[in-house]
Amino acid sequence: MSDDLWPAPTASAPVISTVSIPGSKSITNRALILAALADGPSTITGALISRDTALMMGALRALGTTITEDGTTLHVVPAKELTGGEVDCGLAGTVMRFVPPVAMLANGTVEFDGDAAARKRPMSTTLDSLEALGATVEYPTNEATEKGAGTAESLAAADASGPHKGLPFLVKGNGAVPGGEVRIDASASSQFVSGLLLASPRFKQGVKVIHEGASLPSQPHVEMTVEMLRAAGVKVDVEFNTWTVQPGPIAGRTWHVEPDLSNATPFMAAAAATQGNVRITNWPQTTNQPGDQFREILRDMGAEAIYHADSRSLEVTANGALQGITWDMHDIGELTPTVVALAALAETPSHLYGIAHLRGHETNRLAALADNINALGGNVRETEDGLLIEPRPLHGERWESYEDHRMATAGAILGLAVPEILVNDIETTAKTLPGFRQRWADMLNHTAEGADA
Repeated sequence: MSDDLWPAPTASAPVISTVSIPGSKSITNRALILAALADGPSTITGALISRDTALMMGALRALGTTITEDGTTLHVVPAKELTGGEVDCGLAGTVMRFVPPVAMLANGTVEFDGDAAARKRPMSTTLDSLEALGATVEYPTNEATEKGAGTAESLAAADASGPHKGLPFLVKGNGAVPGGEVRIDASASSQFVSGLLLASPRFKQGVKVIHEGASLPSQPHVEMTVEMLRAAGVKVDVEFNTWTVQPGPIAGRTWHVEPDLSNATPFMAAAAATQGNVRITNWPQTTNQPGDQFREILRDMGAEAIYHADSRSLEVTANGALQGITWDMHDIGELTPTVVALAALAETPSHLYGIAHLRGHETNRLAALADNINALGGNVRETEDGLLIEPRPLHGERWESYEDHRMATAGAILGLAVPEILVNDIETTAKTLPGFRQRWADMLNHTAEGADA
């Protein structure tokens, strides 16, 4: 872990700025998968260029796909035949869970590995589903042990009950997948469902995915996957916790990527935290991105979030102290770090629930948020499926990012109101929002210019 400490800037005046946000990681990486499996070339405009999308492009190139970059425009030419290769997942959940089903279609062995922290992320649902569909998956546990994968307890359990089903692993493809029905428990991540759906039009029988676990988190992301499959000409039927994809071609096409609304939320939070005014440009009028729901959260906390159709922008303003909220975050768990940062600055307590699955993200986000805010003098307690936030006066202290981009931006939000917060490894934000440090500084510089004027 880096020990680069970034002094989070404190706002000396209400933040007043206009901010543009780069493309959605979720849309970019789904478009890349569909383009790599299409029956002709595709173009992706407004793509996000970040660590997560670079890892996805690297993975697909390793399987034979040709991807040419021209700024934020990507030109994708599918391989005539997918090949074996080595895939670096980094810490990108979309690479870990979207590419293995594609690897089943390759002629050859595809080797998957990633960052040390990625070896602890839940993967058994994806790997079990591949094996259920006929894939040959191997787990080099000796190598994983040498590299320090997992805890001593998890490795001991793997020795006793079978291989550790996580990174690193090998998928031995033979160029064809029968497909059919598969039953999974995707209660830890909706990415398990999306990964199967994206590749399944190329399976001989398509696929019928049945989720049998507890409620599915981040449902909007599955809806995004279904919508994009249909836009590429794929027939998808949806029933409760069941998705059926018919086999058939995936059309090559032009994909237009929306701004990443989840990455917009720290800048929106800046307006709420400082009683300022921030306008986000190019906000889509309709979208299934989870970040769009942050508007309702802000309104419940006492801020305003107004969509301007004439300029396609979203304006956030706040004129008073923030109020605590009680919210089910189950479908929008990725927004939790931003919401918790604001809740810690509110006048009244907050209760966020439905987010037990966040313990399996880039880090255990529930424990990380509680530990970080409590180190600042706050009072955050974990529940079985969420957090209780009791606002208290906060003071400066080191803020750990845990190699988690959303933890880093939460520290930046708190730093606007709390002097001397030192965010460790702010550059981990490059995972989905490269140049965050400069964007944050530009927002505050624009504020200062407006205040001088």
